[in-house]
Amino acid sequence: MPLAGVRVIDFSTLLPGPMCSLLMAQAGAEVIKIERPGRGDEMRSYTPRFGADSVNFALLNQGKRSVALDLKNATDREAAIALILSSDVLIEQFRPGVMERLGLGYEALKAIHPRLIYCSITGWGQHGPLADVAAHDLNYQAEAGLLGLTAGADGVPGLPSTLTADIAGGAYPAMMNILLALRTRDVDGQGRCLDVAMADNLFAFQYWGLGNGYAAGQWPKPGADLVTGGTPRYQVYRTLDHRYLAVAPLEQKFWENFLRVLQAPQLLEDAQDPTGTRAAVAAILARRTAADWLERFRGVDACVSLVKSLEEAASAPHFAARGLFDSQLSNAAGARIPALPLPISSSFARPQQRTVPALGEADQASFRPDGWRIDA
Repeated sequence: MPLAGVRVIDFSTLLPGPMCSLLMAQAGAEVIKIERPGRGDEMRSYTPRFGADSVNFALLNQGKRSVALDLKNATDREAAIALILSSDVLIEQFRPGVMERLGLGYEALKAIHPRLIYCSITGWGQHGPLADVAAHDLNYQAEAGLLGLTAGADGVPGLPSTLTADIAGGAYPAMMNILLALRTRDVDGQGRCLDVAMADNLFAFQYWGLGNGYAAGQWPKPGADLVTGGTPRYQVYRTLDHRYLAVAPLEQKFWENFLRVLQAPQLLEDAQDPTGTRAAVAAILARRTAADWLERFRGVDACVSLVKSLEEAASAPHFAARGLFDSQLSNAAGARIPALPLPISSSFARPQQRTVPALGEADQASFRPDGWRIDA
């Protein structure tokens, strides 16, 4: 496995850091999760439950080990340092300055463990005017200009259903940069300090808007551009039975195929009247049920999909055929649910039968030299 022999000590909670270390565990790393005694990661208390803990916690922390330490206690802090000395990677997502106040900042640890890769995940980064401001995913999307492009006809931005900043702006870039740091350490033997800012990483998702704005002064607006609602070729349309179709025949050949099924060749030159064309397409699609339209589009390259619920999507034949939800997660009582599908190729992934760590299951007795690998 690609990360076999790599030890990760994870001080993070909730979503970004735990998902990053989950990805590493899936690729073979040993992950030791440091939690507060008694309560542990706040996500353990969420609902719904899956055994003793929340299903959220179970999905994000499967296959890890848990150690309960009070980092404000000198003895426990020394135990944490002993673990750090045996680790390759440290992940934390406290506000800037917290780890330094605990004596666990990068510079202090670098002096005793120069090979350590130290990854800090925060919303705003380690410096800047917003560095200490409390925020959640919605705030990061708002400040990075992403939320503003979701506004509908009434001008009200839509509420995103995905935690894009936490996952795509935090967990995934953290994993990427840790892998780069491990590769670089293979060459120069040195660790690195990684500053992963979730809000920063949202701008890459708006590459086209930044390009248009900087190069031509054409800053994107909601409802006016290619992928923000400005064309009838990239829309969501309602059907007769009040289902919705995601319609994206952007290329001319797909648009022609789409109109052929609609029997509406008069709409071919949509650029002349995008608003009128959109209304005409909406009127045609509203005459039949979603199932009827899907049957008519079967085998036609027109980029038309049913807007599914998550329940429908999770049981869809395509994803079943790919085995996306075949892997199982079990709790202490033996109950099982599908494990979280992760973007780790099956060529690299750990065999899928994962368990959820109990709080503090790898306790102080596990700090013996024969129980922990020491290679700093």
